[in-house]
Amino acid sequence: QVQLVESGGGLVQAGGSLRLSCAGSGRTFSGYTIAWFRQAPGKAREFVAAITWSSGSTYYADSMKGRFTISRDNAKNTVYLQMNSLKPEDTAVYYCAARPYYGGRYYLAKEYTYWGQGTQVTVSS
Repeated sequence: QVQLVESGGGLVQAGGSLRLSCAGSGRTFSGYTIAWFRQAPGKAREFVAAITWSSGSTYYADSMKGRFTISRDNAKNTVYLQMNSLKPEDTAVYYCAARPYYGGRYYLAKEYTYWGQGTQVTVSS
């Protein structure tokens, strides 16, 4: 199995930045797709970004392009989500997720097998 631990959430003013981390243990991320999802109260879980470990290919929800960047550090077995120009509507619990790579629909939450516990991001106006 892969164990995922998110960190880096917190309170930030609108227009500010945060960097979230997703650290993996149990196995390396090699051969996996790693993604970030978010969920606000009363709303469905929403795709944010994904990265295919082996190739480094990245994918973003249209609303995140230009503001959020997903990246990886092989040595630390960690995925990051850099979030800039944050807005109050970005407030949510952010989750890291992983699944073995086979292609397919990387943007669907139901495709992912392993999930972290989430980290709260709150953006004040």
